[in-house]
Amino acid sequence: MPKVRDIINVLESSIPPVWQESYDNTGIQYIDGNDECTGVMLCVDVTSEILAEAAAKNCNLIITHHPLLFRAQKSFQGRNRVETVTAEAIKKGINIYSCHTAVDNAPQIGVSWVMARRLGLDNIHCLTTSDDSLPGSGAIGELKSPMTLGNFVVLVKKCFNSPVVRSSSNELDTPVKRVALCGGAGTEFLTDAIDKNADVYITSDSKLNYFIDYADRIILLDIGHYEAEECTKEIFYDIITEKFPNFALYKSQSESNPVHYL
Repeated sequence: MPKVRDIINVLESSIPPVWQESYDNTGIQYIDGNDECTGVMLCVDVTSEILAEAAAKNCNLIITHHPLLFRAQKSFQGRNRVETVTAEAIKKGINIYSCHTAVDNAPQIGVSWVMARRLGLDNIHCLTTSDDSLPGSGAIGELKSPMTLGNFVVLVKKCFNSPVVRSSSNELDTPVKRVALCGGAGTEFLTDAIDKNADVYITSDSKLNYFIDYADRIILLDIGHYEAEECTKEIFYDIITEKFPNFALYKSQSESNPVHYL
């Protein structure tokens, strides 16, 4: 049986922590690396419900996209999710590891690349380039054949299980061919999409002014943050099963979109 550290080493061989953004806390949240790994639970955000699910499945490692510990904590008194979940994980002996912006920035296998492949894009490459150790952010590619904005929105909803898409355009007959995107909150790369002649830019957490200020230059589609990162469980699963094909590995069933569309 592999140790917890063995599982993390496999993950980091494909998604090096050095790919994280400077503000991030990718990596170990809580760990006893010498523990034998009894199973792995995969999620976007770790909660008390997911800890209980992991314990019920005999998983002593949770791999999550968003870090549990993102900002400095001065005490753990159960006053919020971070404090409560951290204390519970330590008591239950469940290790926690996060990939966050390291997997956001990963070329070929990262969040934006997986999103682009779900849409069936061709000629995919990084939307941005970096002068430092980061490989780049976002992705851009082309649909095999042009389609109208109306049909493309239907495709987007299906690919990302998004019940609502916020759009800067309601001209549904507008042709769409070149598509840029960034998983999670990526409006800072909107001008990169414009510079690379994208017809549409897909991301999440877009403020109102972006829909106003760039409406005449590109179509902005906002699909929701969870919808734009749910694929991380698929990424983690594929990396680990390639090395440990018969290992106890689970995508959380208790996790759902924390945003409800009423």
